[in-house]
Amino acid sequence: MISSTSNSKVKRLAALGQKAKLRREEQVFIVEGIRMFREAPAGWVKEVYVSESFLNRCVNQCENKADMELKNRLETFQYEVLTDEVFKKASDTQTPQGVMCVLAMPQYVLSGSIDSWVYAMRNGKNAPLLVLLEDLQDPGNLGTILRAGEAAGVSGVIMTRQTADIFNPKVIRATMGSIYRVPFFIVDGLADTIDLLKQRGITVYAAHLENSMDYDEPDYTQPAAFLIGNEGNGLRRETADRASQYIKIPMEGQVESLNAAAAAAILMYEASRQRRR
Repeated sequence: MISSTSNSKVKRLAALGQKAKLRREEQVFIVEGIRMFREAPAGWVKEVYVSESFLNRCVNQCENKADMELKNRLETFQYEVLTDEVFKKASDTQTPQGVMCVLAMPQYVLSGSIDSWVYAMRNGKNAPLLVLLEDLQDPGNLGTILRAGEAAGVSGVIMTRQTADIFNPKVIRATMGSIYRVPFFIVDGLADTIDLLKQRGITVYAAHLENSMDYDEPDYTQPAAFLIGNEGNGLRRETADRASQYIKIPMEGQVESLNAAAAAAILMYEASRQRRR
């Protein structure tokens, strides 16, 4: 059992939660909590750490089927035990649940994924539905968009490198596990990506106020992608200019704009609604 906060493993865990550079160097990220542990793909799991009290509850006091399943999953991995005090030091949360994992960063290839989505569509599956994010800064927005995107059935999320770090613990928590299931792609800029999507027959819609049609007018049952810009500045002009069509969400009162995650969710769910019909 690790009982010292000066232990090198504890310091590394804390640093992985705080430093994006270290995460990139090691190509790993941290997840915390029972749900995130339950749902983590086994092939991604590199290390598991539990608190002393969690281990006692999980192994020695199984009271129901859910507890037994959690115990069985824990026992499929090698894990290290930290005292409660040390675990709290390593944790990124105020009230840790007592289980933490180091996971390998998943690797997705955009061009290959586009080909697979188009191929699936030709074989009777839904047309590709994508969300493109330009320089979003709020971790909560990014995590919420992934979570809402999974619920709405998106094929993937593409984001610029200047967007908030998707492996930031705040983003991970906001995804509520969708980080495991929604393919995501990080690109240097969206211009070439938009051109690639349009070449593959995917219509790109920009959330923009100029010369726009209402968001519920286009046909999203066809291959589609939604462009969402920075919370404060919106889309870059050169990015918006590459869109196939501008769309807007009508608003009452004196509201000038919606939160980026709220706007993205509305657009994704309109596409989902049309596809269900």
